[in-house]
Formats: sequence, structure tokens, C-alpha cells
Amino acid sequence: MPALPIPLVVAVILGFLFVRAMIREERPWPFAWLILACAMQGAVISLNQHYGLAPFAKVQPVTATLIPPLAWITFQTTAIRTYDPVRDLPHLLTPAFIAFCTVFVPQALDIVIPAVFVSYGTAVLIVLGRVAGDLPLPRLETGNRPGLIWRVIALALIVSAISDGLIVLDQVLGQGHLQPWIITMFSSLALLALGTLSLSHSLMRVPDAEERMPAPMAEPGQDRVLMEKLETLITSQALFLDSNLTLNKLARKLGVPAKRLSSAINRMTGENVSRYVNAYRIEHACARLRAGESVTAAMLDSGFNTKSNFNREFLRLKGCPPQVWQTNARSEGS
Repeated sequence: MPALPIPLVVAVILGFLFVRAMIREERPWPFAWLILACAMQGAVISLNQHYGLAPFAKVQPVTATLIPPLAWITFQTTAIRTYDPVRDLPHLLTPAFIAFCTVFVPQALDIVIPAVFVSYGTAVLIVLGRVAGDLPLPRLETGNRPGLIWRVIALALIVSAISDGLIVLDQVLGQGHLQPWIITMFSSLALLALGTLSLSHSLMRVPDAEERMPAPMAEPGQDRVLMEKLETLITSQALFLDSNLTLNKLARKLGVPAKRLSSAINRMTGENVSRYVNAYRIEHACARLRAGESVTAAMLDSGFNTKSNFNREFLRLKGCPPQVWQTNARSEGS
């Protein structure tokens, strides 16, 4: 068995992150509880595997299966839709079912627990595939990072299931001594990934007073008509300057479902919503740069919050960094 209780180290790190998030009130409750669940699982693994406290052997499967449904609820309520207790709270019955199996059908745990992790991880990947990277609630300024982070989190859940399969294989082959190493390495890495990735500011949803209003369905029409309405809305109200702009907010202003708007933009422009909006922002930034503003000022005035995203989008659309573009523009104007 590893001499260093790595899961306990992970638990301490995640526990600190949880406390900091609660003190600063910088996280919606699903994120905070997901971090706490990961910290708690690391502590339970250590108490069971490293310190030999037998009662925690019964607790470990239950606390483990609290993580996938919490990850799912966090994903849904911060990326896709508002919190709905009727739809979300039943997922938390999963650990109760595992507790039942632990007491009455322990032989089923080797199948049920991996199935829980794989099911939720796969469900996240399926939803991400359906929305094609255009998540309704995160800021458009974050680009495709929220989708990428959630894919990694989903894969971390699936990897956890793989570790359970390796433990079963180790037992079947009669080895057994590899189990502590498998649990330590796979579980620790998965818990650390889940906990730390959920702290990314790219995953933060934007509070929107309009999102609780029922979204009116759009009349059937062509994508071109919707795009004309979108262009008029964005330019007349300069919505692209709002760094907290979301797909959900755009769709509600147009009175159409978010998925319909996302699909129309994709079909008509070949881009996702984030890139479509960023094109307006970059043009505005170019006007500010041409007027003599600094790169940082032009970035902030154009709806960007991070320099890395601004530079990446500027290079994609203009073929050079903003500093170079501004120098060239001055040369051409002189």
C-alpha cells in the first residue's frame, strides 16, 4: 500500500477550496457541494484504505455515488437550464440505492457503482454533443472552454468507473495487492480533476432575471429571417459589448428557443454563437484601436474580459495580434 495517503492530501486541498468558495460566496451551491463531495470521498478512502477503519468500507460506496449525480445537477443548472427540484433532486436518491445494495445485495456493487459513473459521464457527453458547444447559460466571452471543461469532467467520471473495473479484474486474477494502488491513483486523480475543474470561472453561469420567464416559441420560418432579426438586435442595442452576454439571453430577446438560435447561426455562418458574437466585438475593438486606444482598453470596451481570449479571437479574424494590427493601421493612415 502507498505510504503517502494521497487521497487524504487531495481531500485537504479540496476542503480548503470548498471553504474558500463558501467564504467568498463565489460559487453557486451546486459547485460548492460537488467540491465538498469530492473532498469527503478522498477522506473516506483514506480512512478505509490507509488507516484500516472498517466502518468506512460500508460508507465508501455511498459517498462515491454522491459525486456523479451532483456533477450532473451542477452541469444542468449552470450550463443548460435553471434549477428544477422536481427534475434534479431525484438524482440524489442514487446514493440511497447504493446504501440499500451495500446492506442487502453487496455483490451487486461491482456492477452498479461503475454503471452509475459511466451513465452520468456519458449523459453529460451526450448533452454536450446535442448543443454543439453552444451552452445556454455560460458567458459567450468564455468561448468553447465551458464545453471542453465539462467534457473533461465527464471523462473523469468514466475513468473512475474504469478503476472499479480494474479492481474487479485484480480480484478475479487473485492478486488483490494492487487494489490500494488502483484506488489511490485513479480515485485521487479523478477527484482532484472534478474538484479543481469545477472552480474554473469559465463555468460560472450569468444571473439573468429573464431566464425564469417562459420562452415563447418562434413561428416557423427560415433561418435567414431569424439571422436578420438577430443582426438588427445586436447592432441596434450593441449587445455584443455586454461581457456577460449568454446564448440564453440572446434567444429570449428574440423570443426563440436557445437551440433554434444556435442551430440557425451554425447553419447560416458555419460558426458557433460565441464566434459569431466575437466577430462584432473584434470589429468594435479595431475601431477603438484605430482611434488610438490601448489594446487593454479596446479589449475591455469591446466585451472581452480576458486578454487570452481577445488575442486568440483577434488572431483568428484578423490574422495578426492586436498590437501588430494597430501598428499597421497607423502606418496606413499616415
